[in-house]
Amino acid sequence: MAASPEQTVRPDSKGRIALGAYAKGVSSYRIRQEKDGRLILEPYAEVPAREAWLYKNKKALESVRQGLRDAKAGKVHDLGDFTKYIGK
Repeated sequence: MAASPEQTVRPDSKGRIALGAYAKGVSSYRIRQEKDGRLILEPYAEVPAREAWLYKNKKALESVRQGLRDAKAGKVHDLGDFTKYIGK
């Protein structure tokens, strides 16, 4: 993510600030307050529960990442038509 120009934001009457485009692709933030009062927001993109197993299985995750690298490099081959397996 490229650095953005500094902006001043003002909290509303309930203490909320709008992040606008800064929140694009982010599902939540972790926030901490530094000793000097600065607030640090760390963006998070949460993973659906049904996909969490992949991030807990290092071997499977590396296999997926290798497959993505191979595909990007054009190292792919056609395995044929799999439509006959639909609905089985």
